[in-house]
Amino acid sequence: MAEPMSIRAVRLSDGFWRDRLEVVRTKMIPYQREVLDSPESGCLRNFRIASGKEDGAFSGWWFQDTDAYKWLEAVAYSLMRVPDKALEAEADSMIDLIVSAGEEDGYLDTYYTINGIEGRFSDLADNHELYCLGHMTEAAVAYFEATGKRKLLDACLGFINCVDENIGPEEGKRHGYPGHEVAEMALIKLYAMTGDERHRRLASYFIRERGQSPLYFEKEKAEHGRVLRWDSYQYYQAGKPVLEQDKAEGHAVRALYLCSGIADVAAADGDEELFHAAERLWDNITKRQLYITGQAGAQHYGESFSFDYNLPNDTVYGETCASIALAFFAQRMFLQTHDGKYMDTLERALYNTILSGMSLSGTEYFYVNPLEVDREAVDKLDALRETEYRRQEWFGCACCPPNLARFISSLPSYAYNRDGDTIYVNQYMSSSVGPLAVETDYPWSGEVGITLTRSSDFTLALRIPSWAGDGYTLSLNGVETDLEVIKGYAYIKRRWSAGDKVTLSLSMPVRLVEANPLVREDIGKAAVQRGPVVYCLEEADNGPGLYRLSLSPEPCFEVSREDILGGVVTIKARGRRLRLWEDDELYADIREHRYERVTLKFIPYFTWANRAPGDMSVWIRL
Repeated sequence: MAEPMSIRAVRLSDGFWRDRLEVVRTKMIPYQREVLDSPESGCLRNFRIASGKEDGAFSGWWFQDTDAYKWLEAVAYSLMRVPDKALEAEADSMIDLIVSAGEEDGYLDTYYTINGIEGRFSDLADNHELYCLGHMTEAAVAYFEATGKRKLLDACLGFINCVDENIGPEEGKRHGYPGHEVAEMALIKLYAMTGDERHRRLASYFIRERGQSPLYFEKEKAEHGRVLRWDSYQYYQAGKPVLEQDKAEGHAVRALYLCSGIADVAAADGDEELFHAAERLWDNITKRQLYITGQAGAQHYGESFSFDYNLPNDTVYGETCASIALAFFAQRMFLQTHDGKYMDTLERALYNTILSGMSLSGTEYFYVNPLEVDREAVDKLDALRETEYRRQEWFGCACCPPNLARFISSLPSYAYNRDGDTIYVNQYMSSSVGPLAVETDYPWSGEVGITLTRSSDFTLALRIPSWAGDGYTLSLNGVETDLEVIKGYAYIKRRWSAGDKVTLSLSMPVRLVEANPLVREDIGKAAVQRGPVVYCLEEADNGPGLYRLSLSPEPCFEVSREDILGGVVTIKARGRRLRLWEDDELYADIREHRYERVTLKFIPYFTWANRAPGDMSVWIRL
């Protein structure tokens, strides 16, 4: 089984991802720290109230604690890459505050500490205590790895002990599991560090007990006289056992966190049947319910999956957190299979929806990620009330901004994996790791140069992205080689000498991509893609009324690097705009449609809404 490279082992050099990570480190993390201590969030104030340092009522969502945990996790990854004593001291201070809010038995959740500790563990379906535990665990593991400091880790272990004493298969315990998943994969991450079998067993129990009859959530609601916040147990992925689930349903982030946990537990337990369940869910998501830009979760109602091939472009929810969760799932599936299809999907989400979730400045965010925006419709239609055409500075439910901070900060660990004597290069970025020095202008260029910095004996595995097809060449010391590609990877096994150079040249023509005809919204349309980047039309370049535009039969694409939006590659093409009627009739017999010729300009989808507010569309008529 492959393992991720440590963030410390990967040194980013100038280039696309170094720039993005520096924005997170220097802009996003400080900005989010200020917001967490502001009335707009109330997150840190809840910890002060819970610890007796301040009087007041709980504010925000019942899972508000997790915003602080995700911020701390982002800080941990940032410190691994760039040590910063001032930032570390700020994080230590926040940890001191968090730990001071804990109960004597280890329990730590400000919602119940403030509102009545006697109610704890009575509403696992809806009140997110175990979700908070999961994010606390991920932060604690990351911060210990970054600094060697145990304070948050010890508090986390105390909370886990408290949960283990109250929840589990034994008689006298609640036979429950998380209503919002994340604890499962967090516990496996902790297990990998501690080797404590209790952590693996608890994660495994959460996965295997889920959906078993009699349904715990049904019993829990009846016992306390409550009703579910949502309309079905399968919304929580708890309507049937995990091994019987073959379709992604319900809340998209929960579902994808569950899938990540399934993959982790399958690996830790050596359970092939459980892994096959993860494969079935992967296939349903990626072949029937995933947007071309990597969004998951088509409908606003419940932030959830809807049904196969239902992929509307304007009413899509496509929460940023769901695409991050998809990346978690993809990496875990790759680690067990060495199959490039998982890294291809991770790349799709990464260069499109995940990056779209944050502004180029790092201080404004999208929660919902549409593929089509008409400003007037967004302003006036109730069906689009969740859609925005401007990124927001923060949200009442602010899960996405700190999730972005922690994921982007951890990105170097997704670039490379090692399995025995094989180094996998998964995501191309200018960097050095072990004996490799990588230079590239990816994703704008498909040229990747890898120089060996010392003599070594190992196998180098290079991902050949599925979008490249046969459009690539691979050279060793200037001599083109023809290697067999296995599951999307070209393997070169040899005794390397310092100075050896491998060159991967990926052809990056502009591609027109169509959707399966069962996706009714996209019939007669195409999306423009170059390399891993999906493009869109924006009003700032093409004027209003994007729905009246179409591509010419011979678009003659023109690719150029421009000094806009941080220096991106833009694409121009021949197109047509449908002229408006000269009269004011609403309907008329079919008349000769008159088009005017126009030059269309496409920008990377992830950069839209960084200029003046305007309409946007990914799909264009043919």
